[in-house]
Amino acid sequence: MIRRPVAPPMNGPRFNEFISVPKVRVIDENGENLGVMFTREAMEQAASVGLDLVEVSPGADPPVCKFLDVGKFKYEAQKKANLARKSQKTQEIKEIKMRPNIDDHDYDVKMRAIHKFLGEGDKVKVTLRFRGRELAHGQLGMQLLQRVQGDTETEAKIEQHPRMEGRQMLMVLSPK
Repeated sequence: MIRRPVAPPMNGPRFNEFISVPKVRVIDENGENLGVMFTREAMEQAASVGLDLVEVSPGADPPVCKFLDVGKFKYEAQKKANLARKSQKTQEIKEIKMRPNIDDHDYDVKMRAIHKFLGEGDKVKVTLRFRGRELAHGQLGMQLLQRVQGDTETEAKIEQHPRMEGRQMLMVLSPK
């Protein structure tokens, strides 16, 4: 009588009776190739050593299986994935808000922040807010954003050129 498993494992590789192919290429616990054999025979050999038969390369023909401890294998894979996720750098969009008639010192403070954000590898969205009658002087805002563009040209490229959006003018810079 052939025993059928109730349900396949939800995540991770197939192992032991969840391996559905009749023949597999087997690698023992020491990394030595034992050749192609029947899945049932390979499971019995793995059980005699006290390990599980784990499918490590299901796409191969025939699939490659190893003698491993499934719990330890899953734990190591999860640890590796967490380490890869931790070392990833996510790029954020930082926003700097200005006004068209900004003073020189205030402009310098904002530029220091922009340089810092670009140095950290983040994108910078420069927002220029217009109030009341300032909206009639859009050329002042365009000049200011061109000044920002000129001051950051060595370390940033323009991802989104200056454009009006309602009462504000936007420009997005990204690090080179």
